[in-house]
Amino acid sequence: MRSGGCDAIVIGAGIVGLACAEALSRDGMRVLVLDAGDVAGGATAAGMGHLVAMDGAPAQLALTSYSLRLWRDLMPGLPPRVELDSCGTLWIAEDPGQLVLLREKERLYAAASVRTEMLDAHELRRAEPELREGLAGALFVPDDAVIYAPTAALFLLHEAERKGAAVTQWCRVDEVLPNGVRCGGERLSAGIVVNAAGSSAPALTPSLPIVPRKGHLAITDRYPGFCRHQVVEIGYLADAHAMTQESVALNVQPRITGQVLIGSSRELVGWDGAINRSVLRRMLARAVSFMPSLARLSTIRSWTGFRPATRDGLPLIGPWERVPGLWIAAGHEGLGITTALATGRLLADAITGRSSELSLLPFAPSREM
Repeated sequence: MRSGGCDAIVIGAGIVGLACAEALSRDGMRVLVLDAGDVAGGATAAGMGHLVAMDGAPAQLALTSYSLRLWRDLMPGLPPRVELDSCGTLWIAEDPGQLVLLREKERLYAAASVRTEMLDAHELRRAEPELREGLAGALFVPDDAVIYAPTAALFLLHEAERKGAAVTQWCRVDEVLPNGVRCGGERLSAGIVVNAAGSSAPALTPSLPIVPRKGHLAITDRYPGFCRHQVVEIGYLADAHAMTQESVALNVQPRITGQVLIGSSRELVGWDGAINRSVLRRMLARAVSFMPSLARLSTIRSWTGFRPATRDGLPLIGPWERVPGLWIAAGHEGLGITTALATGRLLADAITGRSSELSLLPFAPSREM
């Protein structure tokens, strides 16, 4: 492990931490990334790889739309292993009442310069034939995409390494110190420390308002062309923001491999990572209620992971004044893949004192929630 000569230490080698490392390295900083496990082995590996505009709050829409622009700048250079699929998202309305919600979503997206197209029931069936009849319509967001997040994270790591960053895996940070960290009996010093440890971030910064929120996913065998777009029910946003003990909502993704990724669920159960068969069945049944033919597909694997959730649904990005040199980049819940690039860029802007695309005030780690 490189123990000297660091300008910045990033704790956490998930996609958010690696985006921060890449952005800081781009500014000429000597960056060391530390992770208690493998690179991209936590929420990055366990989650869905969506790049989506989300409007759960004005600040969320601003952050996601900004980050999507940064992803689009990268897309021409992404290697095939990232499995980019520019499939777009279909937000589904089950009835005329939900169409009203889609119209409001359309208005908000237009104000943020996010392209959309309203589809009626017939246009929706043509766009996604496996959806059941009787749905009211959908809002199509063509610039949304799907990637394979672990290899996207490795791409960011390689970009950071090209600029001089280093990574040490299986190195547990035991304590964050003023301008440094302690790993076992060794102290590592750096002017900047970034806590990007996801759901584990409060273990190192105990007052952080982040809790682990378990989710289930399932993936099918290969059925090329079965699903053409990411398909999400409009009620997904309400599910995502309500901090209830247990909930499910439709979120289905096509994969470049021809597989279909099925979600999603949310549970507040601490760190219990066991598969909850009841929740998994409800999640799959919800998906089948929208896409009946899913019931005929072979599901080959299911698993769980933990989203780092905050009470207001916004991540924590910015300085933690209680500890000199400490910055936070955590609490992204299910949007870490989407917002990783913006998080890294905004953090680097703030650390270097540059003007930035967005204000960090809505994401301040010390804000009231």
